[in-house]
Amino acid sequence: MTSLRTLGSSDLQVFPLCLGGNVFGWTADEDTSFAVLDGYTAAGGNFIDTADSYSAWIEGHKGGESETIIGKWVRARGNRDRVVIATKVSQHPEFQGLSAANIKAAADASLRRLDTDYIDLYYTHFDKPEIPVEEIVGALDELVRAGKVRHIAASNISPERLKASLDFSDREGLARYVALQPHYNLVSRDTYEGPLQDLAAKEGLSAVPYFSLAAGFLTGKYRPGTKVDSARAGRAQEYAETERGQKVLAALDEIAAAHDAPVATVALAWLAAQPTITAPIASARTTDQLPALLDVADLKLTEEELASLTAASA
Repeated sequence: MTSLRTLGSSDLQVFPLCLGGNVFGWTADEDTSFAVLDGYTAAGGNFIDTADSYSAWIEGHKGGESETIIGKWVRARGNRDRVVIATKVSQHPEFQGLSAANIKAAADASLRRLDTDYIDLYYTHFDKPEIPVEEIVGALDELVRAGKVRHIAASNISPERLKASLDFSDREGLARYVALQPHYNLVSRDTYEGPLQDLAAKEGLSAVPYFSLAAGFLTGKYRPGTKVDSARAGRAQEYAETERGQKVLAALDEIAAAHDAPVATVALAWLAAQPTITAPIASARTTDQLPALLDVADLKLTEEELASLTAASA
């Protein structure tokens, strides 16, 4: 039985691989999404990540498709008290921004789509520097006090704004961010390492990184000169053509062979071993893609292997 990890200073206990819900209603239809969610939870997973805007980028979609599918699944399975659901605010076409009024309205809309009375972890999706942190934190605190949100978190935020938010919470005795969702993986390290990671460590925040597999590149299926039929192939293929990307793949291949493990599992294991990381986020379009993600809970890389990957990705 994989041991759960505590998320920051919260009382949330989460599986060490967070299942990304961005594909639900996009590249995975409702039936497939249900199957993926069933497979993930059957293996002990309990941490599901989504956002109110998923998948508004698809023609004919309004946003909220992912939340709706998750809500239907939770209702059908009767397992709300056994899963930790995280969602986000600021990017839904009808609920743009982080004004206090928008945060509250967007939360109510998310609760309806998720068919639940509470959100376990509520992120500000993209920070809006024009809105004072006092207004943002104040609105989030009201949601916590109302019982609509259990804990709050931030994504895509600068160290300066994060520190100001935490200081305000401490000064006023308001709800405090317990987690951070940065863009972070083996081919995108400077998006988190440095001041942001240092602050998370100092303040006791858990990091739950997105793009953990670099749009699929770190699964190993994208190689120089190859073509892959995928909605995200363009971005992943760009990594494959870089010197850094090829060095990372070579190191991943060697370590994966030594462990008889998928490349994706090794990439996630490196990420999971980094300071402050509690649970990388990764999504699966099909149940066939789940084992490579779930295996990160049991794969422990040696210090030499971690160092090899760190050097290759420098």
